[in-house]
Amino acid sequence: MIATLAVVVAGVSAFHRAVPNSPGRMGSLVESFLPWTGAVVVLLLVAALVRRSGVALVALLLPVAIWVQEFGGLLLPAPEPAPGGRELVVVQHNVSDENPDPEGTARALAASGADLIALEELVVPALSAYEDALGVRYPHHAVHGTVGLWSKYPISEDQLADIRPRGIEEGWSRGLRAVVRTPYGEVAAYVAHLPSVRIGAGGLASARRDESARALGALVRAEKVRTVILMGDLNSAVDDRGLAPLTSQLNVAERGFAFSFPTSFPVARIDQVLARSATVGHIRTLPATGSDHLPVAARVTVDATSP
Repeated sequence: MIATLAVVVAGVSAFHRAVPNSPGRMGSLVESFLPWTGAVVVLLLVAALVRRSGVALVALLLPVAIWVQEFGGLLLPAPEPAPGGRELVVVQHNVSDENPDPEGTARALAASGADLIALEELVVPALSAYEDALGVRYPHHAVHGTVGLWSKYPISEDQLADIRPRGIEEGWSRGLRAVVRTPYGEVAAYVAHLPSVRIGAGGLASARRDESARALGALVRAEKVRTVILMGDLNSAVDDRGLAPLTSQLNVAERGFAFSFPTSFPVARIDQVLARSATVGHIRTLPATGSDHLPVAARVTVDATSP
């Protein structure tokens, strides 16, 4: 029985794209929690040791090998920054529209020393607190709807990024595009908050999120600035096929799990930093704020070929 389960886990891990997405978007649901197949393997290993089953132990080598191949690199330590490297540190945080301490959250984010800070769920009563606390270290910022970007470097242009799914009211505004003049050239910085998903008896309700991801993917594909950094609460893990319009054209983090949600017991990283013509070398979580998400910080190295 243990050996059979080991083979099943290995099959799901290696061929998760073959899991059908209908009904209930089961494929996306499985892919959202793929790293946790490692925990299943550990439980099976304990059971095999208790039963002293040699067959099960041998069978477990298969899912272990697949997990290491898919996720082992994320466990490696962060590489040392190269001398004179073209590196930007960015922070992504859904600050929560129910955050009881926006001032404290803003101070904590400012203390990170990041070059760029992207925020979601900015609401009018708290917006001034973020502007005041971040303004000293980040003199350049742009806000559209409930998302915002704070930068140490000048922002030459900014505009709404329309990622609104069909059927959503006109006032829904959860995306922005800004061009930041960094020491390494212009960077098109996108901040996005994709629609929420729900898990219920019918599976994963993610149709609107997937539609919004397609709209955002089209904007990135049409982007004229060579270097792109996308920061946002994408409401999914990068393995989820629902984010394929983005992950098919943007680099994901090479090291670090950085599970960011929920704060009480993080089970997935749904707060993402993705890039084009740049490498997201490492991503990590920062200490909890008053939000139900953990902030994530990423080191992004801009390609030397970028202007």
